Amino acid sequence: MINVAAIRMQQFGVQFYQASLTASDIDKLVRFEVLSYGDTAQAPVRGGKQKPGTAPSKVNWDFLERRIASSEKAYQRQIIRRKIDELVQYYEQCRQARDLPSIPGAVIISCDEKLSFQPADGDGRVGILKVPEREGILRAIDGQHRLLALHADIDRFAGEEFAVPAIIFDRLPEDHVVQMFVTINAKHTRLNASHLVSLSGRQLYRDEALATAHDVVRALNDREDSPLYDEIKLLGVGRGRVAQAPLAQELKKVFAADAFGARKGADLHEDAKKFFVNYFKQIALVFGGAWNGRKYSIRSASALRAFIRVAPDVVRRLDQEHADRGDFRAIGRVIAPWGRRIGDLRFETEGAWKRSGTTVDSLAKELRLALQYPEGAAV
Repeated sequence: MINVAAIRMQQFGVQFYQASLTASDIDKLVRFEVLSYGDTAQAPVRGGKQKPGTAPSKVNWDFLERRIASSEKAYQRQIIRRKIDELVQYYEQCRQARDLPSIPGAVIISCDEKLSFQPADGDGRVGILKVPEREGILRAIDGQHRLLALHADIDRFAGEEFAVPAIIFDRLPEDHVVQMFVTINAKHTRLNASHLVSLSGRQLYRDEALATAHDVVRALNDREDSPLYDEIKLLGVGRGRVAQAPLAQELKKVFAADAFGARKGADLHEDAKKFFVNYFKQIALVFGGAWNGRKYSIRSASALRAFIRVAPDVVRRLDQEHADRGDFRAIGRVIAPWGRRIGDLRFETEGAWKRSGTTVDSLAKELRLALQYPEGAAV
């Protein structure tokens, strides 16, 4: 038997346990399986092999696929290769940063055999759950990808104190297991994407700088007069070519550094949206050939981040000229040297962009120097 700390719970006559399992418990006790139909069975893992040019997977897929069983009595869908790769990468980030747990939410598990519970003194709810020490005795109802990624990454958990929160059902009838699985995964309610973005910019983020950053990203993507209208992939979806996250993080740094002074709340949000929409409209004019051309990298994430990074320099120049920070013409006067000093050809993908190995830092440095020496003085 394996002894684990647990809380005995009951809902509508059904008894279950909220327990703490170690990574080694998961690796030993949980079996992984997907639904298949005899001779017409699909491969247990969905997703092609590694694409050329992409970072090599950290997962030993030959080893992992041997651990995944296929059965007509199973209920889980095919394992998604990309999801496992992403989870393993996320676990690695959590391990290195040590500022977030990698599996904070409970996985839901059913046990094939009867469990015994030993209450602690004075409280019948808290105690020790005794789980038979038999390989594959537990099956995941919800959380199979998270647990499979843990299994794939188990060697890197050596020496770590690592607990996985789990809800464990004792010999739950098979039809109840399937019903619970369908209920959890059917996704009866879907929130509108725009509503989600609004939440992410306001209620979900307590950080004022990040909230402002998300409002600016939305303005750049949603306003029809923005040169980046419908160009940003909000929350990972949409027709845009540039992801929201790197732009939001770059903007967050700008606002966290108080580039816009003492403004807070609604005033900061409105001033920032007005400035950045007009700022990128002027960038699109200054570098008109590159912005409207097909073989240029000016609208790549790296270039856009560099423009955002030097925005505080543009704001300081506007303040020195006692101009309104959102004034379209004033912004144009400040960044006009970029047209003379840098020019469209700097962004030609197969030309200067590639030859110079352009990075966010290198481009931001060039943009700053052009502002400091507008007439081409010694650098």
